[in-house]
Amino acid sequence: MKKLLLAVLLGVAGTALAGEPVLINGAGATFPYPLYSKWFSEYNKLHPDERFNYQSIGSGGGIRQIVSGTVDFGASDAPMTDEELAKKPDLVHIPTVLGAVVVTWNLPGVTALKLTPEALAGIFLGQITKWNDPKIAQVNPGVALPDKAIAVVHRSDGSGTTAVFTDYLAKVSPQWKQKPGAGKSVRWPVGLGAKGNEGVTGMVKQMPGAIGYVELAYADQNKLPMAELRNQAGRFVKPSVESTTAAAADVQLPDDFRTSITNAAGEGAYPIASFTYLLVPKNFQNPVKGQSLVKFLWWATHDGQKFATPLDYAPLPKPVVEKVERKLKTLTVQGKPVALGSSK
Repeated sequence: MKKLLLAVLLGVAGTALAGEPVLINGAGATFPYPLYSKWFSEYNKLHPDERFNYQSIGSGGGIRQIVSGTVDFGASDAPMTDEELAKKPDLVHIPTVLGAVVVTWNLPGVTALKLTPEALAGIFLGQITKWNDPKIAQVNPGVALPDKAIAVVHRSDGSGTTAVFTDYLAKVSPQWKQKPGAGKSVRWPVGLGAKGNEGVTGMVKQMPGAIGYVELAYADQNKLPMAELRNQAGRFVKPSVESTTAAAADVQLPDDFRTSITNAAGEGAYPIASFTYLLVPKNFQNPVKGQSLVKFLWWATHDGQKFATPLDYAPLPKPVVEKVERKLKTLTVQGKPVALGSSK
């Protein structure tokens, strides 16, 4: 009788829990936040009992929180390092979308600008200090560049956007590679720090003479100018969904998806592009949250991709989606696979 009563009580409790809304907590990258915010809103319309709470705190913070287990998923533009993964080896990288890091500036009257890799590295190394420096002027004939000091703005927090930007600089500048190098947080030779893509965007807008780096969506939505950068093929390329897609055209993704596509070889490739990732465990212990999150990831990498382009992100190429499908089908909840195959 006691066993029967316990079974009935457990059944009632399970039914009550099943009727409660599921709250899934995540934290990390500011780079994809405009798209993630749209995804969570659209997915909630399809699944009103599932809500996502996402804190846009930077990739470094997202990695720390998923490693410590204080969130259900993390988000990062920079793949976790081997050292970081050693602290939580059961984490999986799921690429969600492609984005571009753009160089933006605040110079009244200057609405277009071309920059070579050498000039860009020189500015952020503190070696090019005036806007009318010959290394900038020579590729911008006809542009009235002022004799004005350059005010560098960079991220102050652990940032995947910074990791992508400095990864590029380390590839094109031997001096940058030596010091300060690449990473989510580096010792900047010059400049003022701001928190998040939002902070850098705001500081550049407020400071004449400023130059900074932000994700394409932030510059576009704030109507900030974006520099054309000379790519590996020698062409000056504007940041766009198309040039971001071109950067991933020949990518050979490893099984763990950790890769860099900066300074890509394609003729139309924008040189500072990147995948961005959600970080989740291979095996979820919470059955309700695990099922919900894996099914959300399936939706995001399928139906959710249609929301990418209007927000200035590039959808995942088909071969990448197919590889993601195979990876998602290996994720388990309490050791059991999640039924997938529909993006609804």
